[in-house]
Amino acid sequence: MTDQEKNRALTEKQVLTTGEAAELCRVSQQTIIRCFDSGRLTGFRVPGSRFRRIPKSELIRFMRVNKIPVDLLDHNRVRVLVVDDDPSIVRIIEEMLGREERFEIRTVSTGYDAGMVTREFRPNIVLLDYMLPDVNGNIVCERIKSDSELADTKIIIISGVVRQAEIDCLLESGADAFIPKPFQVEDLIEKIDALIVA
Repeated sequence: MTDQEKNRALTEKQVLTTGEAAELCRVSQQTIIRCFDSGRLTGFRVPGSRFRRIPKSELIRFMRVNKIPVDLLDHNRVRVLVVDDDPSIVRIIEEMLGREERFEIRTVSTGYDAGMVTREFRPNIVLLDYMLPDVNGNIVCERIKSDSELADTKIIIISGVVRQAEIDCLLESGADAFIPKPFQVEDLIEKIDALIVA
């Protein structure tokens, strides 16, 4: 088995041994065991043995907290940033997208936070409400699209705005798609999938 095949097999596993976790983190197995035993890295022990197991999602969290690159492990997940100040909309999107393991979701409620988190989280998709408490969505859109490092980020505007002229203005600001409120989550997922492969 080549190194590439071995890495692919590792990244597809949902539960990892301490040795596999160490390999992905590029640290010694003893370091991972120490972090596990101290509670910094959580998981479970195999019943009736001393073997430790670490869920993939927990390892990703641990790697992020400790500034360990997760590209190898997390390459097949779609990072989605939800920018909306309506807690009910955020909750619906989180619940629906959260049912599919392929999505990793972060949420913010202001345009300012959207800018900060976009640079750190590097989302594949931003679900952006047009009417935010501090700035309008088109401003956030322009800022993201004008940053050369974030230019590939896809933006879906979600809004109750229905006037075609305003929708056209949003698309001119750099939005890749528009979904009117209220929306069906299935339509949203379909739109996300279409933009990811575009």
